[in-house]
Amino acid sequence: MTRWQNWAGSVTATPDAIRLPETEADIEDVVTAAAERGDTVRVAGSGHSFSPVVPTDDTLVSLERYTGVVDVDADAGRATVRAGTTLEELNRELRAAGLAMANLGDVDAQTVAGALATGTHGTGLDFGVLSTQAVGFRIVTADGEVLEVTPEDGDVFRSVQVSLGALGVVSEVTLDLVPAYDLCLRRRAVPLEAVLENLDRFHEAHRNWEFFWFPHTDTALVKTFDTVPAGADSRRDRDRSGEDGVLAGLDAWVENTAWEAICRLGTRYPATAKHGARLAAATLSDKTEVGPSADVFANPRNVRFDETEYGLPAADLPAAVREIRRYIDEEGVPVQFPIECRFVGGDDPYLSPAHGRDSGFVAVHTYHQKSLPGYFERCEAILDAHDGRPHWGKMHEKTASDLAGRYPEWDAFQSVRADLDPDGLFLNDHLQRVLVGDSGGQA
Repeated sequence: MTRWQNWAGSVTATPDAIRLPETEADIEDVVTAAAERGDTVRVAGSGHSFSPVVPTDDTLVSLERYTGVVDVDADAGRATVRAGTTLEELNRELRAAGLAMANLGDVDAQTVAGALATGTHGTGLDFGVLSTQAVGFRIVTADGEVLEVTPEDGDVFRSVQVSLGALGVVSEVTLDLVPAYDLCLRRRAVPLEAVLENLDRFHEAHRNWEFFWFPHTDTALVKTFDTVPAGADSRRDRDRSGEDGVLAGLDAWVENTAWEAICRLGTRYPATAKHGARLAAATLSDKTEVGPSADVFANPRNVRFDETEYGLPAADLPAAVREIRRYIDEEGVPVQFPIECRFVGGDDPYLSPAHGRDSGFVAVHTYHQKSLPGYFERCEAILDAHDGRPHWGKMHEKTASDLAGRYPEWDAFQSVRADLDPDGLFLNDHLQRVLVGDSGGQA
């Protein structure tokens, strides 16, 4: 057996077999063989999920050898890509073709299929989760056959868009794209209440924006993103090389190294955690960066952490953040990692946490080597009380019975799942809990 673990090291698995298909036919063979043995099948992307969506004791499929852009149609503004391709690789190919994804998150190490399947999102109320940019899928279902899915397929398409890998193994994705564009990122420190009281102004003034609140302080780091003419002066070279690219990389390295040191100190000596967070907030400096959209959206993540994140009705975000702040302050929780807040427009995928409503996402982190008993649970309870829906790729304790009432199209998704995977070939223990629960349904 070979051991698998996620990026944070918090989720592990020792499957009986890890398969590395190189063609779609290989994927079909793996699925068919597992079904004949009565095994379960799960697919691993880049390991950037914090919830145990991947582990299985049976067959684990890695698509790291099934990568690459299959086709780019610049005139139509579309590209088809193999599921194991990372967003970084895809973005590089798209830029060369004069295209880009309309919106992205801040991690580009994820695989395309993994990012879509877990409801990965960026920020900006004009945009849904990333899977809203998909217009076609090829998926190997439990019978070993390839199913082509487009928006004309209604319930099936909306279910495949955010599927947690519970409907089959996605082999290819076709994306609807926009002409390549550059962004100007500005970051600055702003008092937290000034941010919470002026959300609408930020929404109206910027294409995308987000903020991070540093616990034990009044400081929020606000990041705004706005389009600029292509080729504008940039601190980051287009291919992340050359003098500007080296300087940007050095700057990121220094920031990550300093933050790692603060986190390690706070882990060993919890009493210093407040001071570490205050030091980080006090040393924030205004920064402007201009470059290709995919480069500006992406951030290096060298300090490992664990995370829970919930999507709430957008109007509820200020109240939820204030309640989390009150809990941290009143109980003196020695947390250092900032609280991250982003916004996603209401969208259509059935299991998107932003389905049908403009949403504010609140993400809570801890250093991966630091246990804060009760911290995630208390924050979850606060976010849950605001009709929160957990991000599928982040840590949470919800079950199917908790979640069914939060998703208007829950039953439609379950119907599609019953049709495509009647025997639960693509379920693991975690998906049994969050999709099936104690209410029955297929195993």
